[in-house]
Order: sequence, then structure tokens, then C-alpha cells
Amino acid sequence: MTLLADFKNKQILVLGAGITGMSCVRYLSAQGLFFAVNDSRTQPFSGDYSEQQFSDEFPNASLHLGQWHSELITNADIILISPGIDSAISGIAQHISADCRVMGDVELFCLLNNERIIQPDVNPIQILAVTGSNGKSTVVSLLAYLADSLGVNAQLGGNIGQPVLDIFTKETTGENTDIPAFLILELSSFQLETLTSMQAIATSVLNVSDDHLDRHQNMENYQRIKQSIYPQGKLAIINRDDDATKSANKSQPVLSFGSDEPTKNQFGVTLVKGKTTLAFAKQNLISLDELPLAGMHNALNYLAALALGYSAGWSISAMVKSLAGFTGLAHRCQKIVSDDGITWINDSKATNVGATIAAINGLAQTLTTENGVKQQLILIAGGDGKGADFTPLIEPLTAHVSQVITLGKDGDRIAQVAQRANKVTSLLTAVQKAKSIAKAGDIVLLSPACASLDMFKNFGDRGEQFIAAVEKVSGVSK
Repeated sequence: MTLLADFKNKQILVLGAGITGMSCVRYLSAQGLFFAVNDSRTQPFSGDYSEQQFSDEFPNASLHLGQWHSELITNADIILISPGIDSAISGIAQHISADCRVMGDVELFCLLNNERIIQPDVNPIQILAVTGSNGKSTVVSLLAYLADSLGVNAQLGGNIGQPVLDIFTKETTGENTDIPAFLILELSSFQLETLTSMQAIATSVLNVSDDHLDRHQNMENYQRIKQSIYPQGKLAIINRDDDATKSANKSQPVLSFGSDEPTKNQFGVTLVKGKTTLAFAKQNLISLDELPLAGMHNALNYLAALALGYSAGWSISAMVKSLAGFTGLAHRCQKIVSDDGITWINDSKATNVGATIAAINGLAQTLTTENGVKQQLILIAGGDGKGADFTPLIEPLTAHVSQVITLGKDGDRIAQVAQRANKVTSLLTAVQKAKSIAKAGDIVLLSPACASLDMFKNFGDRGEQFIAAVEKVSGVSK
């Protein structure tokens, strides 16, 4: 019996009616299945979409809002849960029956892909999967850019891009007959909690640092969840600089990248005439200063993307030729050109400690000394720390940061680990304070090391407000 045939005889519940939940709704509806949808929010839909519109569009679904519905959860045979919902919380966990199958949208996608549901006579979509505490959006976006440059039919999905089930939904409804050859998946720890059936060409844990411990309790759990990606791929791509990324399965084939000189079948970094250069084995590829993303953390991102593409059989030389065309992601170490000679950098996407450390260390390599005066690096940080330990910031703050400006829910905790801290109450005030401290040639970095929801809609909103504040105090060149 196929998976979909089995679903027809089951009580199916979709938990969460956000972006992921609605992609599940669309897919189940396209299959003619009957199911229920439950969200604890009274208005989970975006825009002016209403409950009546939902009922009209999905007559096979019953909608239950405002609280977790214990009876629906208890009676469910299959629960499709959105990654932002923790199945271990009170109100959900105690009602899930022992024989209920709990999965996420990516798990359902992989099960369908493995069964060749859409294209019975064609190979399944090939998957390249990436997780990590930092840099994964940059790496998968770069990989998708390289695929497009090489004429490879690839699509982004998972924690970025189109919800993966929409690929199959559009095929079912006739909206799209162009099934991609490759799916490039960015996977969060939340998605990995409900994923066991992926059969990827290659999987990579880019790095592991303190994040989401409010949900995962401790680093051991968090690392275990991240490492669960490896058994679901043929090849493990690891970061030699981070022992926490190394696969525990000694028999699994490994491809690696790192900031040291590579040996056979490794990607790494070498010095050529004093310039940091990306390399594969004994082959020098391209100097980092020829590429738009600066800093060693971005060198590692470039290498990870090259390793993933290489694992899929893509030409290294062709990929290298295309690297310079990728300019990075919004709110990820994005330079704001101003009229005051100060380099303002928007790294609002740095929502954890590891991301901020990577930004500081990466930018520190660009600081210069003129007439005996070294450029200052001024950091704006703070927000909702999600239970993180901020002590790993002590070393980079001491070594590279001249002043720290803190704000938000956990700003005081960051101030405690900084030698020189200024506490403010708003992002505009933080920018004004930075402006009063900085001189022409200095760098002001917004890299919060925290989530944004204590003060902003999301990290994008925080980044846009930072740009607006810089424009107000400095004048941004248009």
C-alpha cells in the first residue's frame, strides 16, 4: 500500500496554520483527503484571509482555532506539525497517542519522493541538505545561484524558499510540470526533529553553536539533533574547524572543508602571494578578495557550497567562475553606504551568539591601522537571547571590539560580558550613540546575537529599522 492510500484510512491533523501548515493543507486537499487543522492562535492567517475563505477553499478540512484541541490530537493517527510548534509542550504532548505518527512537511515530502509518487518512471528528486547554527541560508542560496549559473534545474526549500510540499501540489493540480532535478534543503533543528526518511546525495552540518536552547534544553540535545542529518545522506560534508560537525559514523564517506590547507579530496584555504585563496586539494581556485563576501566565515561558506556542488557532480571550475556574481543575503553582513565615512553593517540575521562571533572575527581581519591609529569596530547587540550563554562573546569582544552598545530583553546580559558597554533603549538611540563614538573609517556592526521578537516583527524588520536609523543620522547615498 502506498503512503497516500494509507492516508485515506487515517485521521489526519495539521497542527499550525502558518506558511508550513498551509502548504500541508494545500497538498492534502489536492489529494482529496479529509483532515482537520488546529492552531492555538485566533488569527493565524496572513493579510485579510478569513476562516470563511479557508472553508470555501478547502471543503475537506475542518478548522479549529484559538487553542490546542485535545480531542483532535488524541484521535489523530497522523499529525503534520509545523516546525515552530514544539510537540513536547503542555497542551500537546500529553494528548498524542503512542501509535500516532508525528511528522513535518519535509518528512512527508521525502516519503513521497522516495516512493516516486509524482513521477513513477523517473528517479526521485536528488537532495542536497544543509543545517548548522550559522551561515546555512547563505550557503544554500549560493548553491542555488551556482546551480542556476550552471544550467542545473534546482530549487530551494525547507527553511527557505518555497515550502517543499508545494512542489508536489503544483504538479498534482497541473500548475507546474517542471519538477526540479535537485532540491537544495536548508534544515533547522526544529525541522530535523521530525525528519528521518530523507535520502540525500550529501548532507552537511556547517557549524554548531549555542542556539534554541530554550527548546532543546542543552547543547548535547541540540548537537544530537543537528547530527541526525548525517544518516539521511550518502555523503557527510563536515567542517574541519568544528569538531561538533564531525559524523559519528566512521564508515560513512566524508568530504570536508576548513580554514587550513587542504589535502587530497578536501576543500580549504591557502595563501598565494599573501592573499587568502580558496583551494581544493592542491588546486588553487580563487582569491577571497576577488569575491564580494569578506571574512573567513564567508570563505568557509564558499567552500561548503563548492563541496556540496562537487558532491552532486557539478564542475568545480564552472562553479568558481560564477562565485563572484553572488552578492549575499539581505540583513547578513550587508554594507550600508553612508555619507559620513563610517562603514555601517547590517547583520540583523545574526540571531545567535555564533553568528555574531563569526561576523566579529570575519570583520576583524579587515581592520587597518593608519598613522598609528587602528580602526574601531563598534558592535550593537541585544534582543531575546533564547536562553543562550553569552560568555563565548568575551574573547572576540575583548580582542576586536572597541565599544558595545546593548539593547533589548537580554541587552544587560551582553553588557555584563563586555568591558566597554553602553546601554540604550531603542535601535535609533543605539545608532545615534554609535555615531557619536565612531569616526570616519570605523565600522559599526549591528549583529544582535539574539532573536528580534522582543522589539521587532522579525529580523528583517529589525534590519530595515537599522537602515532607516542610519539614514536619519548619517545620510545614506542613494
